[in-house]
Amino acid sequence: MRGRDLALPEQQEPLNSSSRDLRPALRTSVDVALAVVALFLLAPLLALIAVLVKLDSRGAALFRQTRTGRNGHTFLIYKFRTMHVQENGAEVHQACRGDRRVTRLGAFLRQTSLDELPQLLNVLRGEMALVGPRPHAMAHDTYYGAQITAYARRFAVRPGITGWAQINGSRGATPTLEDMQRRVELDLWYVRNRSFALDLHILAATALVALVRRTEAY
Repeated sequence: MRGRDLALPEQQEPLNSSSRDLRPALRTSVDVALAVVALFLLAPLLALIAVLVKLDSRGAALFRQTRTGRNGHTFLIYKFRTMHVQENGAEVHQACRGDRRVTRLGAFLRQTSLDELPQLLNVLRGEMALVGPRPHAMAHDTYYGAQITAYARRFAVRPGITGWAQINGSRGATPTLEDMQRRVELDLWYVRNRSFALDLHILAATALVALVRRTEAY
C-alpha cells in the first residue's frame, strides 16, 4: 500500500531529467532484468537471512517504511529488519553507534549492507533503480527539505539501492546538517551526470566495498 505523495515546495520542484536520460524505458528494462537475475542467484542467501532474522529476535523478517520516490511519489521500501522497533511516522530516529534498537544480527546486516537486498523487489515494482540517490525516511525528507534548498531535486530520478554518494563515503547516519548537505551535493552531481557507464562504475565500486570492507553504517 502506498503512502501519500510528498508535496514538494514550489521552489524545490525536481529537475526534469528527460533531456539527459534519453532512454528511460531501456534503463528501467535493464534494471528489472538485472534485479531478476540477482534475485534468482541470491534466493538461497535471502531465504537464509530471513530465517536468521526471525530466529535472532521477535518480529517480521522484512521491514517496510514509507519513502519518497521519483517526482515525490511515495512507496514502501523493503529491507531485512535490523531493529527491535519499526519506526514509520512523523518522527524517525537515525541509528547511531551502540544503538540499543539494533539487533545482534542487525548490526552485521547493516555493516555489510545485506539488509538492503530486499530492495531488489522495489526495483521489480518500478519504484527504485539499482543506482540513484538513496531514499530517506519521509520524516527526514520533511526536515532536510526545509533546511537544504536543493534537497528535493534528488527526486528527479528514481531512488537507488546504491548511489554516487554511498561510494564516496556518504553513507549511514547524518549527525550534522553539513553531513546531509554533502550527501545532497553528491546526489545532485549524479542526477546531472548519470549515464549507463557511470551506473556500471557505481555498481562495481559498491561490490568492491562490500567485499573488501564493511561500511560506516551502524
